[in-house]
Amino acid sequence: MKPTLAAALLLGVSAPALGQGQLPRTVVPVAYDITIRPNAQAMTFTGTETVEVDVKQPTATLVLNAADLDVTEATFDGRRVTPKLDAAAQTLTITLPQPARAGWHKLGFSWSGKINQSAAGLFAADYVNADGSPARMLQTQFQAPDARRFAPMWDEPAFKAKFRLSAVAPAGQLAVSNMPVASVTKQRDGTQLYRFGETPVMSSYLLFFGIGDLERKTARAGNVELGIVTRRGVGGQGEYALNASQRLLAFFNDYFGQPYPLPKLDQFAGANTSQSFAMENWGAIYYAENLLLFDPALATESDRQTIHTVVAHEIAHQWFGNLVTMRWWDDLWLNEGFASWMESKASGALNPSWEAAAQAVVGAREGAMALDATAATHPIVQRIETVEEMAQAFDRITYLKGQSVIGMLESTLGEAAFRDGIRRYMAKYKYGNTETAQLWAELEAAAGQPVREIARGFTTQPGVPLVTLTRARCEGGRTTATLTQGRFGLDAASKTPLTWRVPLVLATLGGGDARAIVSGSAGTPVAVPGCGTLVLNRGKGSYARVLYDDTGHAAIVRDYRRLSLEDRLGTLADDFALAAGGYQPLSRWTAVADRIDGQANPLEWDTLAGEMGTLINLYDGTPLEPRLRALSVAKLGPVLSRIGFEARADESPLATNLRETLVGRLGVDGDPEVARRARAYVEALRTNPTAIPPAIREPILRSFAVNASAADWDRLLELARAETNPVARSRFVALLGVSRDQTNAKRALELLRADTFSPPQRAALLRAVASQHPELAFDWAVANRALAETFVESSARAGFIVGLGQGSNDPATVEKIQTFVTADTASRGAADRTLATIAARRETADRLRAGVERWLQSQPRR
Repeated sequence: MKPTLAAALLLGVSAPALGQGQLPRTVVPVAYDITIRPNAQAMTFTGTETVEVDVKQPTATLVLNAADLDVTEATFDGRRVTPKLDAAAQTLTITLPQPARAGWHKLGFSWSGKINQSAAGLFAADYVNADGSPARMLQTQFQAPDARRFAPMWDEPAFKAKFRLSAVAPAGQLAVSNMPVASVTKQRDGTQLYRFGETPVMSSYLLFFGIGDLERKTARAGNVELGIVTRRGVGGQGEYALNASQRLLAFFNDYFGQPYPLPKLDQFAGANTSQSFAMENWGAIYYAENLLLFDPALATESDRQTIHTVVAHEIAHQWFGNLVTMRWWDDLWLNEGFASWMESKASGALNPSWEAAAQAVVGAREGAMALDATAATHPIVQRIETVEEMAQAFDRITYLKGQSVIGMLESTLGEAAFRDGIRRYMAKYKYGNTETAQLWAELEAAAGQPVREIARGFTTQPGVPLVTLTRARCEGGRTTATLTQGRFGLDAASKTPLTWRVPLVLATLGGGDARAIVSGSAGTPVAVPGCGTLVLNRGKGSYARVLYDDTGHAAIVRDYRRLSLEDRLGTLADDFALAAGGYQPLSRWTAVADRIDGQANPLEWDTLAGEMGTLINLYDGTPLEPRLRALSVAKLGPVLSRIGFEARADESPLATNLRETLVGRLGVDGDPEVARRARAYVEALRTNPTAIPPAIREPILRSFAVNASAADWDRLLELARAETNPVARSRFVALLGVSRDQTNAKRALELLRADTFSPPQRAALLRAVASQHPELAFDWAVANRALAETFVESSARAGFIVGLGQGSNDPATVEKIQTFVTADTASRGAADRTLATIAARRETADRLRAGVERWLQSQPRR
């Protein structure tokens, strides 16, 4: 297949204007033939490649990407040429003695590179086998701009090409890539030469290579071979993900209307789990081990659900992202927002008891709005130019707001019409690249509705719409009302007026429903069948907050138990946020919270526990904190007593998850029974490594760690050093940083100077210290900047240190962050977001303080 630019022109899509950092389109790759020879012990590798290129117009200059590579030889059509590396721009320029004619040519390179310790390019994951012997596996991580650390290439999503990969592996080791193994040849030195099949045309960031002492467990899904690749000895823990993948692949084949196009789909479990991410490499998805393997002796029910949703997310990417790819990182949300929405839809369809739609209301929706309602936000579609901006684009707006907006469009268009639009989009643009407008066009064609008019405001401008109800009344068996549209925000910047076209479903309890598009402050009249309690944004399908008048809210409180689960959760969330933003008193939220009783769905108690945790964090270090913690124990303790510490055979997964939430919340808040059990369980680990029931293992350990004495901290360090399971070891390492005791936190920081733990584990430990002591963690990182920045890959460094201070309520930290950025302008974007988050939290605390005081005073004395 021709390169992407040609494919785009055939589809009638014009090429975008080139931005800063984008390569010229005069030369494009057609096919790469790459051979890699890694030396895992020396942490280096060498490589050679031949690239077939298509010269679109005569040129004497070829520009591609390379970073951290020592290019020792370059040829063009067999003749030696001199490459020039620009380390800052991460480009490699070839200047020919005379212009190359238009047409196909061959470009060749030889180079050496380094194997990294953090997830960028080719990197190593060190772990300990069950017998105590050390081991190392190698794998790649290329998104967004790190394929260029593996081989010279056109490392942008629009430059799709075919890849043929070969690699030399030590005897007895298994190598994995995107395509099946075509051949394995034993070399004279005892090594093995793996050759993999040729890929379809794809973007460079989707290439994958992994190697190590691995095992592969397989199953079939139609004509596709599914594989779970793990370190030796734990393949059985991939059974759950393998079974889920069979069902998910069938679901997606049907939904997208395009069969999965590769002959196999491997899922690779990386042993270094402190960097908890997954990557959708086509045909060879990479996961941090804790996101793919389910160990029933250590994992909770929420871990099981996380594995399923992450696997669903990454397999969805095999279509939305891999088969059809965004043209440039501006439209990253096309990949991530859609995959995030699909993970919920597919997981909910295959596991109805999880109440996935309801979980999305207080998960994705609230996660997005918490950032989108501050000055730290940005539009879903944003201009991306630099490497740092690429790394920072992977945030809650891209993923969670993208997910919520996609869900809103499905809710507006209807499931069938929306799916038909997606199928049209997939069929039309497969193996190509797109921009957001092309998705809207296909949805419009399928649904016959003005998708672009609705979607434009939600994707090209930041912020959260606020729909306000006024003048509702009953007339002739109908409820008529007026709705206005404003903007919800937690700080002054986020309250700057903007206009959206908000699709909304309204319903009366016991009556009917109606649809409206609400736009502007002039007022939109609506009429809904029936005269019962009026519910705005029924099912909470639209990305908007809703504000009732006094009469309307009183009716919602009165009839709270009659609302759907989505509406009960959405009301809790809206009322809490509206109080935080100053739109209504906190007493509205407490009135709704008081309606949660013993018959409530576990998700309601889970939501309330999270909101109480938010209040506690707002007043960290103030006289209100211990009073709020005591109230948390008083309200949530009886719920835990009712469901018990031990899982029951017939309980729902949501009840199991609630137990985990309550143990964690109450343990942090000082519940004496949770503290007693945590100490007893940790003591029992001395003789039985599985003494803690899996359902509560994580929150019990965290409760112990947060309240740790010096001796307790020593015990955690002992557990971390002795643990051989990579997942459990990384979790113990992170727990060393969460103690409230500042002396323990300082001891945790001292561990960062040694090489006892891997760089990713040290990054997790430093972030854990920041969760309790942001000022301490930030100051340490600034003072030890050269060391701290080795903990993370280069593309993440701009936001790493400033992000450590995000939880601080100390004005001095704000000044320190501002000073830091003055000397490091690359961190400006991340710092602005951090400072906006701190400022919004401070405004919210000031705004809610009087209401919190009144709420505490109204509680019965205990």
